Parts: sequence; structure tokens; C-alpha cells
Amino acid sequence: MPTTEVADFTLPATDGANFQLHATRGKSLVIFFYPKDNTPGCTTESQQFRDLYEEFRKANCEVVGISRDSLKSHENFKAKFSLPYALLSDSEEKVCEQFAVMKLKNMYGKQVRGIERSTFVLDAAGKLVKEWRGLKADGHAQQVLDFVRTLNQ
Repeated sequence: MPTTEVADFTLPATDGANFQLHATRGKSLVIFFYPKDNTPGCTTESQQFRDLYEEFRKANCEVVGISRDSLKSHENFKAKFSLPYALLSDSEEKVCEQFAVMKLKNMYGKQVRGIERSTFVLDAAGKLVKEWRGLKADGHAQQVLDFVRTLNQ
């Protein structure tokens, strides 16, 4: 399987910390990009990652969610749904651009620029080993977990 080096990045995260990609080396990492806090699809996806979070941890994998929402919005979303993993704020779209997840979308008949729901898996060495783009939220976390489990075999 071809792997791609992912450039290191730092983003502000919930719980008053900064997330640094290089600090996750030694375990695999799921990065899921989602359009907006407290919207139906994003809530479903976030809750399913929450419900499977311990299974990800058992597979030596960390999970983070990224959107353009503010940290305040992320903190409220995280608390409201008891999300156990960090949410990262990419208000300047730097990491969104790095992963090429910004797309023109149709919302209520208007073209708007937003995040295309996408998930990326990095291995313990920080290399990109799998990606899903333009996915449906429901059931996706289980697909990702099934893939992550194959990394440790």
C-alpha cells in the first residue's frame, strides 16, 4: 500500500491544549474532517466515533475531529455530546488545505465553500495509509475502526 508523508501541523484543541501531529507518533491516528458542529450529519458521525472510541484506543489509535468552527463552539459541542477525543479548530483552513478537503458545495441553491466530510488514517510513523472522501456519516466510524484493526495485524 503506498503511503504518503504528512507534514507536521499544530492546531488549537479543546481542553486548552494545542494538538501537534508529531506528538502522536507511535500510535495510529484517525483525523476526521467535518463541516460544522451541531449539525445532524456531524453530530451522528461524532457520536459514532465517541461510541467506538475505546475500541480505537485498544487498537493503539487516537481520534481527532477537525472543522473550521471556533474553539468555543467545539468546547460546547464536545460537552453536549460527551466526546472523549479532541476537536481541533482550523479557522484559517491551513490543515483543511493540506488535506484538500475544501470544496464548493450547494446549500439551499447557493454555492458555498465548505469542508467535504473526509477521514484520514495515519500509521504509527505518521504516514497516510487510508482516506475516505465525500462519505456518508452514518456507519462510517465502524468502517474506519475495521480498517485500523488491520494495521496491527
